[in-house]
Amino acid sequence: MSKIPVTTDEALMRDVQRGVRGAFEQLFDRYRGPVWRFFRRRVSSAARAEELAQDTFVAVLQGAARYEPRAPFRSYLFGIAYNILLADQRKASHRLVEPLTGEPAAVDSGDPEVAIWVRDALAALDTDDRDILMLREYDQLSYAEIAELKQLPRNFVRSRLFRARMALNAMLERPADVAAQTVVDPAL
Repeated sequence: MSKIPVTTDEALMRDVQRGVRGAFEQLFDRYRGPVWRFFRRRVSSAARAEELAQDTFVAVLQGAARYEPRAPFRSYLFGIAYNILLADQRKASHRLVEPLTGEPAAVDSGDPEVAIWVRDALAALDTDDRDILMLREYDQLSYAEIAELKQLPRNFVRSRLFRARMALNAMLERPADVAAQTVVDPAL
């Protein structure tokens, strides 16, 4: 099998359109981890995240003929992933609602309680605010990419992101305040 030289995502997609062997595999290798993590942060089951990630790559392959590099491929890919997630959530609305149990927090404290604390705070955010915050902080999408993905004005994305960060900070500070109050010696 001939090795395709390192090239841009957009050039690889053009190669996929032309049927160049190995181009899709190279895109898949680049993005399978980030796409799986995108879903894992949003669904309760690792297996379900894997299924949705596979659905995303199948959709990319099936839609390759229609691909036009108007924006970075990464935006295109995460747009497909986001639409698949929304479709899955619509289907899931008929099923039992499951709590957020993934590991969205990239907290490297080594303390699982901290990760659970952050996860629970994220789960308590407004759904739209949590979505925008996770797209920005965990999936590393730009404001423009989020605005295009969610079909919102860029300034609206900025203000929602600011609001989400403030709400998350407030939720994360609350337990610390309570803990600090219980440590204070009542004799003082």
